[in-house]
Order: sequence, then structure tokens, then C-alpha cells
Amino acid sequence: MTSPRSPRPAAPAPRLIATDLDGTLLRDDKSVSERTVAALAAAERAGIEVFFVTGRPARWMDVVSDHVHGHGMAICANGAAVVDLHGGNTFLEVRPLERTVALDVVRALRAAAPGTSFAVELTTGIHYEPLYPPFFLDPGATVATAEKLLFEEKPGAAAPVLKLLAQHPELDPDVFLAVARKAAGDLASFTRSSPTALVEISALGVSKASTLALCCAERGITADEVVAFGDMPNDIEMLSWAGRSYAMGNAHPDVLAAASGRTVGNNDDGVAVVIEQLVAEALDAAPDGAAHD
Repeated sequence: MTSPRSPRPAAPAPRLIATDLDGTLLRDDKSVSERTVAALAAAERAGIEVFFVTGRPARWMDVVSDHVHGHGMAICANGAAVVDLHGGNTFLEVRPLERTVALDVVRALRAAAPGTSFAVELTTGIHYEPLYPPFFLDPGATVATAEKLLFEEKPGAAAPVLKLLAQHPELDPDVFLAVARKAAGDLASFTRSSPTALVEISALGVSKASTLALCCAERGITADEVVAFGDMPNDIEMLSWAGRSYAMGNAHPDVLAAASGRTVGNNDDGVAVVIEQLVAEALDAAPDGAAHD
């Protein structure tokens, strides 16, 4: 069951659902349940757009690409990219982290948290340092120091940097995030979505929320017409921005505090539970109980 914490009176009918993937829409085995597939399709039929808003790169979106209808767009890499899932995961918009800024962040974190290793997520793939936990799904990655990975012989000619990832082998995840923000929070945006000490770094001002807000503005959709779902700190800004938001039952404590409502966990189809309620409300409000065309 869902349990709204601070319901907002006379909330407008939702026009867009924004949902995180891992730990939220996806079950722990990375599958999309039949119930969730049906709920997503029902939302689209009721005239409610669905946006997947994730920390995942575009190349890891095949798990849900068949379940986006209509526009076919997703927000990836914590807001650094808008991707067309119907067009072969092509980039529609990129909000890059400048390489010179990324280098400054690397220097700051090396000094503040010795032992930190880095990976660089580009529009063309991920590359990482020798001590960074390897990405087995990316066998073509280059392994080198972050300084070499970020170096450009001709500035502006290389592939855009979507985000920098910093990993620490010993620190508590929330402590590492706090250390990183203190060391370089004036240079870039810092967040995390992993249960390990892995910090994700985007250009200053780039987040799931800021890119979602831009996409909604292009469609004439206001924050009050958005319903958002999430489970980890990289979802907090989005959940705070949306008119209605739901933390998963398995969510981080800070996410539970930020959301206006709560649903059951990802393995119990918590997103689908709420969407089914939203669709039922939309059908009840429509003339003769009919869905929108």
C-alpha cells in the first residue's frame, strides 16, 4: 500500500511520470515485471507520458527500451544526456562536464580522499583507472590514469564527458559523498546511487531534476503535473521538484525524507502500485470513464 506523507491539496491531474530504474522500476534481478509493463502501457493510454530518468548510460537502456511508448525519450547519466530510445539510443541533448573542470575535481579528490580511483563516462563509452573496479559489460574500455583519460591534444575535439565516477575502497558511501562535496562542490555536482562508496560527478547544475525540468518546460508541463519515483540520493532533487513523489520502500533514508509519499519496494512493483492508482483516478475523471486518445 502507498502512504502519502504530506499530501498537497487539489493536486492537478498528472501529465508525466518520471521514474528511476535500478532499485525503483526494475526488480533486483534487473527485470521489468509483467505488472509494471502493463502499468506503464496503461499510463500512456491514459495520456500520461512516462520518462525513465536514470544514472545509467544510454548503452545500458536496452532493459527498458521496449517499454517506452510515444516520445521514446529517456534522461540518462543523472541528467547529462537526453536519449532517443526509439532511435537506437541516440543522443538528443548532452550537458557535458568540461574536461578541465573534471581534472580539477580529480586533483581535489585525490588530495581530500587518498586512495580514490576514477572512471570517465563519455558519450562513446566508459574508461577507467587500473585500481577502479572493472566494468565487465564494457570490454573495450581504456585503462589509464584519469589525467591521461581526460587529456585532449586538441581542446574540444574529443567525445563529451557525461560524468566522472570516483570510487573509494574504505570510506562509508555517505561519508565519501560528503567529503567529495566539501572538496570540490563549487566545481561540479556530486551524488551517488550505489551501495558502495561510488560518487557520480556531473557538470555544475546538472541533475536528474534540472534536465527533467527542461524537458517538461518544452512540453508545457509544470512540476505540479509530474509524479516521480526514486530510491537513492541521486533521485532526491527530482523527488523534491516534482509535485508528487514516491520513495520506494527500499529507499535510502534521505530519499524517504525528501519524497511526499511512499510506496512498497521495487521487488513488490511499488511503481506499478501507484501508477495503477493514478490511471484509475484519470479514468474516473474522464468523461464516461474513457481514457484520453
